[in-house]
Amino acid sequence: MMKEIEAVLVAGCMSVFLLVSCAPSYNSVKRMQKLEEGVTNPTSKEELEEAIKKYEARAMDLVLTEAQVGMWYKLLGTRYLDERMYRKAYEAFSKALLYYPDNSHLYYYIAICAGYVANSAIDYSFSKDGQEILVSPSEREKMLELSESSYIRALEIDPKYYRAMYGIGVLYVFELDQPADAIPYLERFLDTQKRDTDAMFVLARAYYQTYQFDKAVVLYDKIISINPNAEKTAEARANKKVVLDAQYTN
Repeated sequence: MMKEIEAVLVAGCMSVFLLVSCAPSYNSVKRMQKLEEGVTNPTSKEELEEAIKKYEARAMDLVLTEAQVGMWYKLLGTRYLDERMYRKAYEAFSKALLYYPDNSHLYYYIAICAGYVANSAIDYSFSKDGQEILVSPSEREKMLELSESSYIRALEIDPKYYRAMYGIGVLYVFELDQPADAIPYLERFLDTQKRDTDAMFVLARAYYQTYQFDKAVVLYDKIISINPNAEKTAEARANKKVVLDAQYTN
């Protein structure tokens, strides 16, 4: 009987020994986790290098994916813009801006879309569920302010962005009734785009509205000399006569 008890005790002790000796320690568990999951809290130079090697490719994949999503939103916006779906285009470009916050082209497109949305928002707009709703004049003003600030931001990022110069010039002259603010932008635009008669018409109008009649006449004469087409040349002649008449009566 004693031998049987001793045998059981020996077997029990062996089991306990095997259980204790085979059970992983805390440190060994942490080492296994590091092997399986990578370095979670790297501190040493070696651990930092190991962590970078392990996750650099994964991080690059994420960056490329995010970049691609931003490009898709920009492409979607241009498609909506081509179809003259300006509100949809504005929403797409705004989402693209979340991925590319320093992209001057996105601000330019947002400015264009906001301007069109402002004009279409005079009488109506649409809610999220597609129901037609009235829009207050304050929303139109808000979109015009957004258009202005977006043009300005585009030019802050790229001071030589001549399309934004022309866009904000048109906005100031025809939408915001601020012709004096338009003049420096349009003059800078024509410094490089010297034969753009559309910009000349806008700048000449700004000169006329600010009583700079001589400068307006010079621009109309330049348009006439360029002679872009019969319609524009005739318009320049007619506008020149209006300016001269105003000059003589003031």
